[in-house]
Amino acid sequence: MEKRQLGRSTLMVSKLGLGCMSLDTDVKLARAIIEAALDEGVNYFDTADLYDYGENEKIVGQTLKSVRDQVIIATKVGNRWNDKKDGWHWDPSKSYIKEAVKDSLRRLGTDYIDLYQLHGGTMEDPIEETIEAFEELKSEGIIRYYGISSIRPNVIRTYAKHSDIASVMMQYNLLDRRPEEEALPLLHEHEISVVTRGPVAKGLLSTRWREKVDASGYLNYSYPELKNVLSSIENYFQNTRTLTEAALQFNLSHPAVAAVVAGASSVEQLKENVRAVNRPPLSVEEYSFLKKMTKTNLYEQHR
Repeated sequence: MEKRQLGRSTLMVSKLGLGCMSLDTDVKLARAIIEAALDEGVNYFDTADLYDYGENEKIVGQTLKSVRDQVIIATKVGNRWNDKKDGWHWDPSKSYIKEAVKDSLRRLGTDYIDLYQLHGGTMEDPIEETIEAFEELKSEGIIRYYGISSIRPNVIRTYAKHSDIASVMMQYNLLDRRPEEEALPLLHEHEISVVTRGPVAKGLLSTRWREKVDASGYLNYSYPELKNVLSSIENYFQNTRTLTEAALQFNLSHPAVAAVVAGASSVEQLKENVRAVNRPPLSVEEYSFLKKMTKTNLYEQHR
């Protein structure tokens, strides 16, 4: 599978990453999906200390232990579980980040993290202190690079200007093109890669879209609009591309995007995503059609 450089880092990530949040706590099934991903050439695995109270990190780390030097493990920090594990609160402090990384290293069974990401972020955070924490971890060799996971334009602009982030993870798909106007061009200009999550919009951009569509619509798409858009895209491609393939290839067509991170709850779903990204890129005509059929809009908050 094609590998792409992540920002200005030395990390070369597979253009499809496995989003591990959707892995089952059934260790046998989770291992099967991760191993299938490895067999298909996926080298980029994204988890977080928040997922399943850290159990997700344990499963990912244990499964990848024998190939640790061949893979890129990305995890996240900032959401701090309460003592009773009945909720969490936001803590981007330097002291917490430097303490939490030790727990992630232990659960992952490794002595370094390839990509350590702030799992959110607001303008009310002690941003200078947060950046300092990541920079110290990097200089200590505990992490190789760092990034943020955010859709807030003001936060993204601040980190792009004042930090050495390698990447920004954000939701981006055919039905949510909000990043296109300001985030993607800015990050591309700063040589910061985008890693997209939610590329199939909770299954709406898949062959199962008729089961997934409901009266609530999706973002600023009404129920009728959504049905019309999805059926039109499906009819346009007919037997040439699946909806999943069109969706993943749309993300990968943007020069700012290094990889799409997609979850998989089965080996077959993982293989479907692999087939989709390994197909030829969209033609100019196909890309133009998809942009014409879908909406562009802006983030209304966090300006």
